[in-house]
Amino acid sequence: MRKKLRVAAYAMCVREDQLLLARWIGDDGRPEWTLPGGGTEHGEDPYDTVLREVEEETGYLVEITGLLGVNSFRHPIPRGLGQDIDQHQVRLVYEARVTGGELRHEIGGSTDMAAWHPLTEVPALNRVGLVDVGLALWRERPVTGRL
Repeated sequence: MRKKLRVAAYAMCVREDQLLLARWIGDDGRPEWTLPGGGTEHGEDPYDTVLREVEEETGYLVEITGLLGVNSFRHPIPRGLGQDIDQHQVRLVYEARVTGGELRHEIGGSTDMAAWHPLTEVPALNRVGLVDVGLALWRERPVTGRL
């Protein structure tokens, strides 16, 4: 089984009781809301990744105000013919605040829109699990950086 490591960085941007989310289009074509962010490029610091990804996906410039935590998990990706992948995801979740730019949708990327959602309405959204991880880290602020 092939092993693959993916390091990614995401932003929790909350203002006026609303959370900034980007709508990701999954491999099955089904849209799901996620935290703005994404994979680090080779040699890129995750701090720089989250700044770049938030701007790409939402149009906003942000300032990082803290590291909320790290979420790590493994899951197999069946490919068949002995090409299965043991994928290990390491996701850094930063707290950020908008400092500039204007809300816009990403064109030609992995997301197709960005929007602010009232925190009270987030549980009803079709969303990836990372949104719940980010919310828990933001609310609980664990000293260890893990839930």
